[in-house]
Amino acid sequence: MTDDICHLDATDLAARIRRRELSAREVVQAHLDRIAQVDPALNAIVTLDPEGATAAAAEADRQLARGRAVGPLHGLPIAFKDTHLTRGMRTTHGSPLFADHVPDTDELLVERIQNAGAIRIGKTNVPEFAAGSHTFNPVFGATRNPYDLSRSAGGSSGGAAAALAAGLQPIADGSDMGGSLRNPASFCNVVGLRPTPGRVPSLPTTGLWETLAVPGPMGRTVADTALLLSVMAGPDPRCPLSLQDPGEEFRVPLGRDLGGLRVAWTPDLGGRIPVDPDVRAVLEPQLKVFRDLGCRVEQDCPDLDGAEDAFRTLRAHEFDLGLGETLDRARESLKPSLVWNIEEGRRLTRNDIARAHAARVRLHLGLVDFFSRHDVLLAPVSQVVPFEVELEYPQRIAGQEQHTYLDWMRSAYLISVLGSPALSVPAGFTPAGLPVGIQIVTAPRTDLTTLQVGAAFEAATGHGRRRPPLTTS
Repeated sequence: MTDDICHLDATDLAARIRRRELSAREVVQAHLDRIAQVDPALNAIVTLDPEGATAAAAEADRQLARGRAVGPLHGLPIAFKDTHLTRGMRTTHGSPLFADHVPDTDELLVERIQNAGAIRIGKTNVPEFAAGSHTFNPVFGATRNPYDLSRSAGGSSGGAAAALAAGLQPIADGSDMGGSLRNPASFCNVVGLRPTPGRVPSLPTTGLWETLAVPGPMGRTVADTALLLSVMAGPDPRCPLSLQDPGEEFRVPLGRDLGGLRVAWTPDLGGRIPVDPDVRAVLEPQLKVFRDLGCRVEQDCPDLDGAEDAFRTLRAHEFDLGLGETLDRARESLKPSLVWNIEEGRRLTRNDIARAHAARVRLHLGLVDFFSRHDVLLAPVSQVVPFEVELEYPQRIAGQEQHTYLDWMRSAYLISVLGSPALSVPAGFTPAGLPVGIQIVTAPRTDLTTLQVGAAFEAATGHGRRRPPLTTS
């Protein structure tokens, strides 16, 4: 019974709770049991509050019994990413400096998700300060991939993705600067959406005017991801760039006829990135799926000249602003790659930063032209399959050396700079059983279109229905 409950789609699970076919207490207890059985091998959930979750579930059932109106996530358990502030529950950022940090407030997205009825059960593992797309840190160690425990779950939302895939939670929150939602979704055979900047406002933050990092949703299906987005999205007057569209617009059936859709496919972002042959071998046959759905598919890529420098410059600048004081007082407590990235920011000049912003303007105008000719861009999510968990990052891709912990993430972060919604959807498996995701990108602010295309592909393939080979013995 536990396993059955824990692998129901979130949309189905929420509906059953509202109809009182399942109680919130049953659902929460099933997930707590699953965590106890499976998570010791995964290390996905790093803080757990079974007593608080059980009490909240009991209250959720009382509300239904009294006939109270409830939110769309009523009774669904969730463990929040350990970089998102949670009132009364520690938020460590994967750093020894915050190992015992207990915030006195909830982050805005945490508040919205809980107001929609979700029940907080704990926190999911992250890299140190969410830096890098492999989840390991000196506080909790590494999160392992549920499809192969010797492999990485990706990051920085790696704990969230692994917990989803293994049935430890039905929905998951995350954030994405250079691929932190998309890479772990690809590695763990789940769905992750980097929304249009401003779709999901973020508070508290020092970067109200910045658009490189965005919060976003994850799920085992595209519909579950859209359900979570529907409560995370929506304007907030304190966030000047937040989009005015209500989140409820994503709480709709995603079915859509893709006939005549103009699809561009780029296997290597216009020759800018090396891609593991195993990744290409999984993705290229998926083009037939789109053709069979009625799409017109051709090979093309937006002009990405300047995207590399723009991303690295703006990322380093934000790292210096956000973590520069931490470097000054506790350099020895930060991992070397994080120190390097902060120091890269300190070396920047005003002209460097201005040039990066000017490049984003050119890239945006080029993107507008690209999406006047195409409706959808398809690309690899990650350039590699899940790599060995002991590595910090893959050292070589298709024979090309990767010099820093950022190099291997180009397939995701060159898209980040564009400001488009980008969805990672399961696209199949290598002969060794390792998951590979496909990246679906549409024009800025067309997040619903992105989800609709992803849902059509998902329905046609069923790749996401393959569960990880975990045992509980």
